[in-house]
Amino acid sequence: MKPCQRNSDLRRTFAAATIALLATAHDFKMACADDWPTRAVTVVVPFAAGGGTDLMARMIAEPMSRFFGQQVIVENMGGAGGMTGSARVARATPDGYTIVFGSRSAAIDMTLYKHPSYSLQNDLAPIVLVADQPTILVARRDLPVDGLGNFISYLKGNASTMKMGSAGVGSTGFVDCAIFNELVGVKIQAIPYRGSGPAMQDLIGGQFDFFCTISGTAAGPIQNDLIKPIAVFRRQRLPSLPDVQTAAEQGLGFEASTWSGLFAPAGTPAPIIKKIHDATVDVMEMASIEQQLSKSAIYLIPPEHRSTEYFESIIGPEIEKNATPLKAAGISID
Repeated sequence: MKPCQRNSDLRRTFAAATIALLATAHDFKMACADDWPTRAVTVVVPFAAGGGTDLMARMIAEPMSRFFGQQVIVENMGGAGGMTGSARVARATPDGYTIVFGSRSAAIDMTLYKHPSYSLQNDLAPIVLVADQPTILVARRDLPVDGLGNFISYLKGNASTMKMGSAGVGSTGFVDCAIFNELVGVKIQAIPYRGSGPAMQDLIGGQFDFFCTISGTAAGPIQNDLIKPIAVFRRQRLPSLPDVQTAAEQGLGFEASTWSGLFAPAGTPAPIIKKIHDATVDVMEMASIEQQLSKSAIYLIPPEHRSTEYFESIIGPEIEKNATPLKAAGISID
């Protein structure tokens, strides 16, 4: 046999072995997907406990545990406006046992940070959109203002001494308040926290002056008269907060809200993605869940936008949409 022929035979043998190995690995992966889950599933919330995103994750975790027949554990990992927790999941084994309850902050981080620690489009696989939360501008209870116009006048007159809290640099509230400040024409000292829950506690305690945060974080303290609502950044008032005026009603055409949804590490088998998607949608269709969320001014995504394909289709546009105001305002982090 000629050397060239021997090499050709070896290449064919190697190729056949590789194909067989890949087929075996694929069959094994599909078998594992059929059995999934066989142990607890961890949902990472990339913010501290007590905020609106954490609230949603905990509301759906218990019924999801029943659907899966395995415990669904919520783990908080705050930092870097949500990037720390999301990056952890992006690096996790793609087996469906570690997923993240991500949000619009992940799309913001792709532009806000000059060197993001992961790629939202390449390292995470969208599963399902769950909810949307309008941004609400709130202030400490004893701030001597009433309404948005009065607040803006006070802000301009006291900009050098006022302090603004946030759920962390890169969080949606941080960005929304930064854009609001840019529109108003002021620069305010920002105090970043590791989540909206800890920030809200300090606002209630009067440790800083105002805060842009998602409705799930703000609704309870507003309803209990612990903080002062200034404006909802939404066209319509919130049914659960009917007395809180929108920014548009008060003369400012500014809207902002935050979507939330589940992501898995890229490469997670499609059958596992589908199982998580279907269980989440089943939970979303429970009347008790919708009622609990609506009381907190959190709104479930409508049925026509609950497919994995729809979620995948909006990620690129969401990154671009959130990049525009950040670039215009010159907001970035090394």
